[in-house]
Amino acid sequence: GEHKFAVLRGGECSQIFVGDIVVGDICQVKYGDLLPADGILIQSNDLKVDESSLTGESDHVKKSELTDPMLLSGTHVMEGSGRMLITAVGINSQARIIFTLLGAAADDQKADAKKRKKGDSKEGNVS
Repeated sequence: GEHKFAVLRGGECSQIFVGDIVVGDICQVKYGDLLPADGILIQSNDLKVDESSLTGESDHVKKSELTDPMLLSGTHVMEGSGRMLITAVGINSQARIIFTLLGAAADDQKADAKKRKKGDSKEGNVS
């Protein structure tokens, strides 16, 4: 099943499905959450996030409204809680962009490897 998130809309907090979250929503995030979208932290209570899925860095990153407010989809809240203003969802999120770029890079590498193999065989025929 799809996860639900606490979202503030029109001054009321309601649980909505991740797929229904839109840009401009304010989501409450807490320990254990997998962030559903990209956003900016607008209120933090000692929020720490594991961004290793995107950066490869295993350190928990302390987030604060002033020094490091960017929250990215696909990262996990490890400590604390907060509220984030959603800035990008779905295919526009940084996680999706990164995974798309990684996929494209992997495809390019495969194509290069094929070209190299063809090139090698031609060089072998010359001598």
